[in-house]
Amino acid sequence: MIFNRLSDSLRLRKLHPGFGRAFDFLKRKDLPKLENGTYELDGKRVYVIVQEYNGRGRKKSRIEAHLRYIDIQYVISGNEVIGFRDFSECTPDSDGWNKEKDICFSDDAADFWIPVPPGSFAIFYPEEDGHAPMAGKGKVRKVVVKILEDIR
Repeated sequence: MIFNRLSDSLRLRKLHPGFGRAFDFLKRKDLPKLENGTYELDGKRVYVIVQEYNGRGRKKSRIEAHLRYIDIQYVISGNEVIGFRDFSECTPDSDGWNKEKDICFSDDAADFWIPVPPGSFAIFYPEEDGHAPMAGKGKVRKVVVKILEDIR
């Protein structure tokens, strides 16, 4: 997991070939005005989900992990909080891995909670970074960039 502010993202571009495209999108001037929905940046290799929701609070947010995609969760506005737990220490729920949707949930508790203020992002890597998003309170506007880990 990586936590940082968008203004400090330049040095992170070299960590993955999809990060440059992701951070360029997140720096768009019109980002706060984009409609909720999915936007493809490089087909299914790099795409974006723009969403607005009411936070669920810590008790209702579940740990999730992915097998194929890196998440960059960037907060435009609101008070987002995301829980974290190493997914190797989690017990998958009875549904197990949904490979089609690239997700697995766990009912285990997060080890710690990270406030993600507007202008900040958290990066979660496949298989290892269990995360419980949407744990803030009130209205949150956020962008989740999904980046295929194995881009060639």
